[in-house]
Amino acid sequence: MSDLADKLAALKSTAVSQLNECGVSNIDHDQLDGYVNSLKSMVDNKDATLVSGSDESELETVRRNFVEKKLGVTDKDKAMGAINSVANKMSGIRMKSRPAFYYLVAHELS
Repeated sequence: MSDLADKLAALKSTAVSQLNECGVSNIDHDQLDGYVNSLKSMVDNKDATLVSGSDESELETVRRNFVEKKLGVTDKDKAMGAINSVANKMSGIRMKSRPAFYYLVAHELS
């Protein structure tokens, strides 16, 4: 495996572990792979692969760039409600994996 493939596999492994910790047992691996692969160009930037659940500007960025642009949810209150719910659900995890966070937000909104 290439260095990039190893890093993406490690990112996915962390996401799966965090999803399990949040009570998700039947993970849609195709969906999760999509979120992992979307970080391909940023996998070396640790900040880009993590979400700060307590940083309001970070959560607003998740709303704008993921929930609105990728998921098509334009209702700001609904989006922030889902994001805050996931941030609370993952509050016991110090370094929140962005793919796991996105996965949970998508499921919260579905």
